[in-house]
Amino acid sequence: MKGIFITGTDTGVGKTFFTALLTKALREQGISAIPLKPISCGDREDALRLAEASNGAISPIEINPIHFAAPLSPYAASILEVRPFPWAILRERMQKLASNYSGPFLVEGVGGWRVPFDRSSGIREWAQELALPVLLVARATLGTLNHTLLTVDSIRQAKLPLLGIILNLHQAPDDLATRTNPALLEELTGLPLLQLPASVPKLSSPLLPWLIPS
Repeated sequence: MKGIFITGTDTGVGKTFFTALLTKALREQGISAIPLKPISCGDREDALRLAEASNGAISPIEINPIHFAAPLSPYAASILEVRPFPWAILRERMQKLASNYSGPFLVEGVGGWRVPFDRSSGIREWAQELALPVLLVARATLGTLNHTLLTVDSIRQAKLPLLGIILNLHQAPDDLATRTNPALLEELTGLPLLQLPASVPKLSSPLLPWLIPS
């Protein structure tokens, strides 16, 4: 499977919003990007949004094969629903997708980087198994320096290539923290950083080369 793994510093940081934008931008350039959110908890609105972004190239069921009803971490939801996390089904569905589509795949995680699936494994371990380069989505507001730096450290410790940081300005106040965080994160991590405006119709073409490695 070729593509990227899109993770976040937390839940609700804008992973699906960004993944949908990137899907549209790549497909407009003739690149058959396939968005995936293989695991979800709660509603399945994200899968519907990604299916729409792909212009119907892939169905919501294919995008999201593993679903838990409770809006919790997969581990907590699996305990509540009295069923173990379905690793075998996840791997089988991912293999099938890799056979049915050429990609590149935009694989979105669930919640943040260290969200657990069971007692021993979670997003981090799954990303290692997929062995895809990682893009990190983070909030732009006060507190993001700590959350982002901790997540960057953990991704690097997992020996996965980290392409860059997407800093989401949605609902971010125009204050000192929001204005100074981008430059500080670039300095402290040495990574490329894209500031995602609160309302943006599409990603501009010059940004795409570092978002999707050749």
